[in-house]
Amino acid sequence: MTDAHGSHDDLRIGLVGYGGAGRGIHARLLREAGMAVHHVVVRDPARRAAAAEDWPGVGLHDTLEQMLDAAELDLVVVASPSGLHEEHAAAVVAAGVPVVLDKPIARTADAAQTVVESAEGAGVPLTVFQNRRWDPEQLTLASVLPRLGRVHRFERRWERWRPVPQQRWKENDLDGGGLLLDLGPHLVDSATQLFGRVTSVYAELRTLTTPTEDDVFLSLRHEPSGADGRADGVVSHLWAGSLAGAPGPRTRVLGDRGAFLVTTFEADASPFERLDDDAPEGSLGWISTGRDLEPVPQAPGGHADFYRAVARWLTEDGPVPVDPWDAVRTARVLDAARESARTGVRVDL
Repeated sequence: MTDAHGSHDDLRIGLVGYGGAGRGIHARLLREAGMAVHHVVVRDPARRAAAAEDWPGVGLHDTLEQMLDAAELDLVVVASPSGLHEEHAAAVVAAGVPVVLDKPIARTADAAQTVVESAEGAGVPLTVFQNRRWDPEQLTLASVLPRLGRVHRFERRWERWRPVPQQRWKENDLDGGGLLLDLGPHLVDSATQLFGRVTSVYAELRTLTTPTEDDVFLSLRHEPSGADGRADGVVSHLWAGSLAGAPGPRTRVLGDRGAFLVTTFEADASPFERLDDDAPEGSLGWISTGRDLEPVPQAPGGHADFYRAVARWLTEDGPVPVDPWDAVRTARVLDAARESARTGVRVDL
């Protein structure tokens, strides 16, 4: 049920993992969306204490199996390390409980397809946490695309200056870590949501400071839209890196009537952020034509809207927030990126 303030705190939600993703992202957004966490799978004593403090009366479980056996649940949110997503999704689907699966839903496209087909075969609702679709930057960009004319190039950088790596599984796990699986799903999903299906991939992947790749470059060619008789589609250039002393600009979109520019992102340091010193309050990014810059009003919305859409999906027969087959298509792009990086050639899809 929903109260007058849009609360869905009666939905019985189980959360798998209570670290940077589970607590720092999912639990925070669930609370913002008026939802409550009722059960958590967590072993670390400090994280167990944090979950108990954040959600008084929460059920704490050592394993996913224990939680599924002990609790009646309306939804399980899987925020475990990426290498466990396929296994955990299979367990939740076998229990018949709707699931939000953090990206990537599996390490390869074939495994991702198995996850989605298993859920469909069992009749279990499944969606994927592509929260960046609700990012104010993405929403603002979508709102100004018509002003750019015929877009020919999309650039997005997720770069940081982090010469001393963090000691986390994301940096060190060879079977699920690395920036291609961590940030690649966001970058590719953003590009395909804006500019359509990917037809070929060229990639460069390097390991500079960590055992997993921490320097990623993807060149995607998109299918021509055909709306204006063009013979070619948009080209997306996407970067993710942890050793970038001059990060950014965060986003640059080039069209035949102008460009859209975002200098930095979520307070990450960048030499380009000085451009924003004179930006009016409530703006995000610039329309650029040579030296001329026009501030762009920030579009409304935010990441918690994903979970508001989840609540409507579960309680009001609303549309699925993210089609899980989109995640399978993204995984095929990432598989092609690995092949391209290994062979040095562009891979057709």
